[in-house]
Amino acid sequence: MSAKHAEPVVESGVQIFVPLSKLKKSPKNARKMPHGEAAIEALAGSIAAKGMLQNLVVEPEVDADSEATGFYLVTVGEGRRLAQLLLAKRKQIKKSEPIRCVLDTANDPKEISLDENVTRTNMHPADQFEVFKYLAEEKGYGAEEIAARFGVTAHVVRQRLRLGSVSPRLMQVYRDGDLTLDQLMAFAITEDHARQEDAFERLIHNREPYAIRRLLTETNVPARDRRARFVGLEVYEAAGGIILRDLFSEDQGGYLEDTVLLDRLTKEGLERAAAELCKREGWKWAEAHLDYPHSHGLRRLYPSPVDLSPQDAAAYEAAQAAYDALTTQFEGVEELPDDIDERFGELEAEIERIDAKREAYDPDVVSRCGAFVILNHDGTLRIERGFVRREDEHLHPASPVTDADDADGRSGTDDLDEGARSVGQDDEAATGKPLSDLLVRDLTAHRTLGLRLALGEQPDVALIAVIHAMVAQTFYYQATSCLDIRPTSAALAAHAEGIEDTAAANALADRHDRWAVQLPESPSGLWSFVVELDHDSRMALFAHCAALTVFAVRVPWDRKPRALATADTLATVLALNMSQYWTPTARSYFGRVAKDHIIAAVSEAVGPEAADRIAAMKKAPMAETAEQLVAGTGWLPRIIAGPAIVHSADGASDDEEWAVDNAEGMIAAE
Repeated sequence: MSAKHAEPVVESGVQIFVPLSKLKKSPKNARKMPHGEAAIEALAGSIAAKGMLQNLVVEPEVDADSEATGFYLVTVGEGRRLAQLLLAKRKQIKKSEPIRCVLDTANDPKEISLDENVTRTNMHPADQFEVFKYLAEEKGYGAEEIAARFGVTAHVVRQRLRLGSVSPRLMQVYRDGDLTLDQLMAFAITEDHARQEDAFERLIHNREPYAIRRLLTETNVPARDRRARFVGLEVYEAAGGIILRDLFSEDQGGYLEDTVLLDRLTKEGLERAAAELCKREGWKWAEAHLDYPHSHGLRRLYPSPVDLSPQDAAAYEAAQAAYDALTTQFEGVEELPDDIDERFGELEAEIERIDAKREAYDPDVVSRCGAFVILNHDGTLRIERGFVRREDEHLHPASPVTDADDADGRSGTDDLDEGARSVGQDDEAATGKPLSDLLVRDLTAHRTLGLRLALGEQPDVALIAVIHAMVAQTFYYQATSCLDIRPTSAALAAHAEGIEDTAAANALADRHDRWAVQLPESPSGLWSFVVELDHDSRMALFAHCAALTVFAVRVPWDRKPRALATADTLATVLALNMSQYWTPTARSYFGRVAKDHIIAAVSEAVGPEAADRIAAMKKAPMAETAEQLVAGTGWLPRIIAGPAIVHSADGASDDEEWAVDNAEGMIAAE
């Protein structure tokens, strides 16, 4: 049969049915940009569920001789034709499926194709949200079924259903153009109309979505909170807890509504971990705390160095040798193969496991001491061991408490030497008659003056005395010295959340523990310990104790401009490079400052062009992008980087020269 054949004459405007396989895309269609996959998927889902709601508009195809070919060109409805082809590809319909069309040979194909896409008004999103809600509540369709009927994902349906649950009052405000879609999505974090409307009334000038979410969740706990991470969302929900899910943010963890329940589960979990620690390691007690109890008032004992067993020593040497061999073999390789990278991790874990055996608590210490079980900022457990309660001090057989002992010290005495006695006690022991308090004060005042004069003439002894006083008060509870020096070390956890879990804090704690292990248990032997140290070790111990007294935190209620200026001087003299200890991230900085600060930071670190590229972004993606752009540049906010350094011609910076001169002047003035 010839491809060319006579077609019955059909009047323009009449409805006809054409097999799908006989439909073609019209070259005269005004739309040149192809339909997206998502749009075709949505049309296919709609047609499969409800049939084709709108006819195609077609014209007969003719060849060069104006003879009909038997095919029809789709002038209006190309997207629907592609959707039908998708259904045929999936075997949901046949390729011969008759498609309802309207024949149009009277109008210009390009014009009517344009007309379809121009002369129409899209439905307002609010109307769409409410119909989705109707389908769910009145028709009983689930999110998956609605998604299939409209060719979208179930997550998109849930988002639209949540938007449909916004208060009718706020929905009307949205229709009137006084709320944006982003703001409406922020209100949809909860389905409580009263809370939504209350938050709307409380908004004054700042209507940013983040401000709306903050108002609606001010009594809730975010899923990223350390308590939520520790307990686990599944455990919280299983206990009856409710979570507000934010369907419109990348982090869909949501917000926990029952704070009381979360606190109870956290407390129970910490107490359970404390009980397991006692059972596993044999500690006399273990206390669970959300934060480290800085005012616990207990002295602390530290583990002692122990020799490795022959088996552990051999295993350590083997692991270290294998690690060194791999390091040499792959030196300079930018990206390690997966198996080699995994092997490095195994060797590092083995080395750390054996290293941990180089120190151990004496069984006597474990039997009379305890530990604190604390929750880190990331939801992991932190365990601090070796604390002895006052009533358990006398249990130490080697250090019985006597009248001359101070049970609150590390071992019970603060004297410089064992058995040291005061001036008044010596005279009383010799004659049996005590000296008057007034005379004792008079004589000891003169002795103090003599000590001051003599000590000032012997710098080496003065250094030992200062180190002794600082170490005694840093490492021994309530230990004292005749030098009235008070090395106060203020806790920083109250000023910066999670600071105690940082790499810098861990390094400082490790350094403190290394010294603590070496010190004598009783401060009575501390003077001899300091004297016997070599010069470098003595100065290192001195520097550690001095370092713990640094406090340069700026708080609004404490005005100490001279102290803060000294901190800047000290940072310059030390050539402090804070990029070694702190990195600006979306969580630590960019997400906590205004957009202007973010743009300025990127401009300084990368360049104005990069700053211009992110200027139009919303706050959250801008902060994350800034983190990626600034990474590796060494950029820091001025408040943490310190004074700007301008290098002079001889290589030293102006600030360095000023700082050194200023420091020398301060020392001379003292």
